[in-house]
Amino acid sequence: MRWVSTGVSALFVAQGIAQAAAAQNFTTQAEVQPILEMTRANWIALAAPGTEDLLYFTHLMAWRCGIEAIYMGVNGNEPIIKVMMEPCHRDSNQPNAIRVPPILGFAADALQSVSIRVTFADGQELREDFDRAAILMD
Repeated sequence: MRWVSTGVSALFVAQGIAQAAAAQNFTTQAEVQPILEMTRANWIALAAPGTEDLLYFTHLMAWRCGIEAIYMGVNGNEPIIKVMMEPCHRDSNQPNAIRVPPILGFAADALQSVSIRVTFADGQELREDFDRAAILMD
């Protein structure tokens, strides 16, 4: 299949894409919550280079503009430790851009399980529990 267009129709398509992108910046709970519900398995990741455990929050931070708070608990503890979030860059063309690496370091082999609780502005919460093997990166 081959895409063929005139300059005029390509302009209209480009404008339509730009308008659609502008309509959804993924900065509200309504835009972000369904994504987080569908991508629970990807909320966090763990790297274990041998010297320490590195817990990555990249996925959650990419959607932080629609999140009120993130809490974590490790090794069976309830998720009550508040995870610091970089502010949403609402004055930017890329409000969800990550400028500060969202990584927490722990002693090697310290993390056997992690519980995450995401809280939204209206009080709704999502929670997911992960064992080490489920989040360990190869």
